[in-house]
Amino acid sequence: MTAIYHKYILHFKQPSGTSRGVLKTKETWFVIISNGKKQGVGECGLFRGLSIDDRPDYEEKLAWACNNIHLGLVSLLSELMEFPSIQFGLEQAFLSLQNDDKFILFPSKFTQNNASIPINGLVWMGSKEFMKKQISQKIAAGFTCIKMKIGAIDFDTEFELLSSVRKEFSSKEIELRVDANGAFHPKEALQKLQKLATLDIHSIEQPIKQHQIDEMASLCKKTPLPIALDEELIGIFDYEKKEELLQTIQPQYIILKPSLIGGFKGTNEWIQLAEKYDIKWWITSALESNIGLNAIAQFTAVLGNNMPQGLGTGGLFTNNFESPLQVKSGTLQYNKNLNWNFNL
Repeated sequence: MTAIYHKYILHFKQPSGTSRGVLKTKETWFVIISNGKKQGVGECGLFRGLSIDDRPDYEEKLAWACNNIHLGLVSLLSELMEFPSIQFGLEQAFLSLQNDDKFILFPSKFTQNNASIPINGLVWMGSKEFMKKQISQKIAAGFTCIKMKIGAIDFDTEFELLSSVRKEFSSKEIELRVDANGAFHPKEALQKLQKLATLDIHSIEQPIKQHQIDEMASLCKKTPLPIALDEELIGIFDYEKKEELLQTIQPQYIILKPSLIGGFKGTNEWIQLAEKYDIKWWITSALESNIGLNAIAQFTAVLGNNMPQGLGTGGLFTNNFESPLQVKSGTLQYNKNLNWNFNL
């Protein structure tokens, strides 16, 4: 058995705004395992500035993993605890190698195109006009759940945009989620949540920056609006530490990004703990190419969570890989009649 890796730069069709800045490109890495004539592929979705494994020795560690592929997945995952995106890429590649079709990791009704996954329509940050246009496009495309990133322009303008949606559509017609990416100051956060709650918002992701445990716990206790932890989960590898975090903060939701929290194994640990403490959850992609998105979607499909998931559409990049993944009427589908075109 041998393994190689490739770096790949994804280019956004248009610059995409977050509270951490405007994204024009997204770096990612692929692991390809070969065993005789069989091949397995996985994506290590490194996210610069967000991933805990955004480190100078990332490529060195990826090379080590490929050179030691003979150790097997269990040993490699143990050695790569501090590199969750590499863990996830290897999990995908080993699963891919096992199956006749290297792009089918979790056979299900979804991969047979007999079931779809409800997803949220993501509205990126930008000018008021740009965000308003995106909202209209998402509603016209059949999305019944819209997630709006906030924190880049002034709060009053963002509130006005959300208000305009709510005036036209009730919460039964359009579910509104907001993602602050830690943009609120702890002293002002509760006041802003109280205002947002008047719009019957479903939830808010990471209202304040991570690692403010006491402040976040207090906010989750007082909030009139369900809070979802996102960045807060990044960098916690130990099972007991994960449990301690959820016990302390007691959030209403957690959001699981496999590339950032240790792949399938890490995600399953968080789900197990969330269900133990009656915390709801959903899964989100993190700007992977269609290779990583495919793995996350197939994994999500077999988990049986019927909430709208935060799965990307694959349509953000100019140089993504052609795949059977399609977005129709606010759902992600796997169209078996379409072929993969994965060329590096």
